[in-house]
Amino acid sequence: MQLHLAELHIASLVVHAMPGRVVSVHETIAALAGACVHAASPGGKLVVTLEADSAEAMTARMTGIHRIEGVLGAALVYQCADSLAAMNQEMPDVEA
Repeated sequence: MQLHLAELHIASLVVHAMPGRVVSVHETIAALAGACVHAASPGGKLVVTLEADSAEAMTARMTGIHRIEGVLGAALVYQCADSLAAMNQEMPDVEA
């Protein structure tokens, strides 16, 4: 029997949308589970973070964003994955 620890996957993306579709792309992404749109420009660029509980779920969310009508592309900027226990571990303060 293999024990699977709960995981947390976090990714940040820059999404490039057609300028005339920024609002609808923003709304569609914001409605996705685990997605947050942090910024959007009228020119079509959106800064997005995603959270998922597995690599497969993260891949599905990123693929879904690529398929949104009006999205020209999405570039992965950062991705991190670890166990929930490690992500919730308190870090000691560090003096400079």
